[in-house]
Amino acid sequence: MCELFAMSSRVPATLGFSLERLARHGGDEGPHRDGWGLAFYEGPDCLLLREPHPACKSPLMQFMERQGLRTRMAVSHIRLATFGERSLRNTQPFSRELGGHMHVFAHNGDLPALAAAAAVVNPVVTPVAAAIADSVLVPVTAGSRFRPIGDSDSERAFCGLLTRLTPLWDAAAGTVPALSARLALLADYARELRRLGSANFIYADGDALFVHADRRTQADGCLRAPGLYLLQRCCWRAAPELAEAGVRLKSIRQDVALVASVPLTDERWQPLGEGDLIALSQGLCFGADGRPVNPEQLDRGSVLAPVASATVVGSGMRSGAG
Repeated sequence: MCELFAMSSRVPATLGFSLERLARHGGDEGPHRDGWGLAFYEGPDCLLLREPHPACKSPLMQFMERQGLRTRMAVSHIRLATFGERSLRNTQPFSRELGGHMHVFAHNGDLPALAAAAAVVNPVVTPVAAAIADSVLVPVTAGSRFRPIGDSDSERAFCGLLTRLTPLWDAAAGTVPALSARLALLADYARELRRLGSANFIYADGDALFVHADRRTQADGCLRAPGLYLLQRCCWRAAPELAEAGVRLKSIRQDVALVASVPLTDERWQPLGEGDLIALSQGLCFGADGRPVNPEQLDRGSVLAPVASATVVGSGMRSGAG
């Protein structure tokens, strides 16, 4: 299966160490040799890099590690192909524009019914799964706004999600829709995807990161949770002094939230439960009750409940009903 990684931070941060560890999984220490991709956000736009080659041998990945680009939001994916050929068009993360924001999606898991719709495989699909797949893919037609470029199940899931999100963004008329409305829609959609297969995904809209955890094929070959892990860090650093102006700035707080398919460090990563859906913004995690979940609470092993809908109030995110 593929591996996912994402970061959200209060102050722009670099990804050097995390990228190096992730790249090793991309064909060196792990089997994920079929491509990699990385999205760096700057406001509503993003720099997206993708290659259908092993990350561990990529000069471009090594270049990005050395450059130390800073960002408040990033999404990465390394691929082990199951459905869809090894090619650039099937390499994640996928991106599309909606509402003046670049939307990015990365998925880990298998959705056979969506792959069957792409006519790239002929898996055994139950009538129930076929009906759900039809519901997911109703908007993905010849005349729809969002159509797949490749033939992967993941891209079809992304196109279906964006089509459902379109009314929210169109109604917002140039602003960002309420987080509560986005979370509610994502929760409903994720519930449908889970009935089709394993549906770990990370979705970003330039305002927030949305993380949905499901099941994942573990080292013993069994499909079970956790599908994703969360790590939160909080630290303070001294701000630079403007000596010539006689100004001394206070220390700067840095909050960072990292999400990965497997822990990338020896720190205490929190496993997310099957069906958990959280939002990340400026390094803070918002769960089912719409309130920030602090690192100490996660370290005690709290489990985030699946979100039906939430009203979230936090820096960098809109609150209230749509």
